[in-house]
Amino acid sequence: MKFVTYAKQNNSNPRFGFKVEKQIVDVTRAAEWVNQNNRNDTFLSIPGSLKEALADWDHNFSLLKDLEIEVSNGDLEALSQPESDLIILPPIPDPPAFRDFYAFEQHVRAARKLRGLDMNPDWFKIAIFYFSNPNCGYGHGAEIPYPSKTTELDFELEFAVIIGNGGSDIKAEDADKVIAGYTILNDWSSRNLQREEMPMSLGPAKGKDFASSFGPYMVTPDELEDAWGDDGKLHLRMTCHVNGKKISNGNTNDLYHSFGEMIERASMNTKLVPGEYIGSGTVGTGCILELRPENTGGWIQKGDVVTLAVERLGILENKIV
Repeated sequence: MKFVTYAKQNNSNPRFGFKVEKQIVDVTRAAEWVNQNNRNDTFLSIPGSLKEALADWDHNFSLLKDLEIEVSNGDLEALSQPESDLIILPPIPDPPAFRDFYAFEQHVRAARKLRGLDMNPDWFKIAIFYFSNPNCGYGHGAEIPYPSKTTELDFELEFAVIIGNGGSDIKAEDADKVIAGYTILNDWSSRNLQREEMPMSLGPAKGKDFASSFGPYMVTPDELEDAWGDDGKLHLRMTCHVNGKKISNGNTNDLYHSFGEMIERASMNTKLVPGEYIGSGTVGTGCILELRPENTGGWIQKGDVVTLAVERLGILENKIV
């Protein structure tokens, strides 16, 4: 299934829905409709937000799949709205945490080379991450304010998983029990601010502190079962277009560290809780820093439209203002 958090208009309360063709079905309205028309109150217990539903995800996901079947036999038009009429928010607008990893080898090599560094052999042993700001998330179609004191604005083409159920000290082979779904991630970056702080050996902070885009959906793993290759990796094409011009072309199968390894590292000695984002890091070719501005038409400017697409996960587009 494809789940979405949306609003009907600016400043209205977020709603929880799922996608059926080009329509978004409101979960709460659908549950009430089934209760009134089919005398079945089973679905009234589903929480009113995706984040709340993730707390008991196995149970709630089972109910949501059954609700989708019930709706497909009912009045879809009365229970849904065209996706194009809605404001699409991040799947989890207020995540409890956002960890972003550094798991694509091609990007890591290119970024280190630009700083005059060889690959650190420990990178191949440890899935590493930094904590980003969970309070500056933007959804598909949102306008991103150009950050102050920035002269080199960049995008980063990534994808992420959203944690369901949660847990501590999770082994890589058990990670599928806490991966509720996948989404696209744009880890916006102020490269000149990042360049100032990186020599201090604490990693990126203010250079990433202003915006992250997520969405448009949380796509559940069962939707992607046939996208796994014999190599045990997910095979989904990843692209970025800036003002309609393609400048990035990668694939999820280039991940060196799997999401299982990332989750094992992230959950060591601590607890992952429902609604957290775990980001992949930038795919190879997935940012201007790596490709170089002279080869891409320069850094991102006000008025630019940046469109990330990941096969089967959708399109995440934002305009800089």
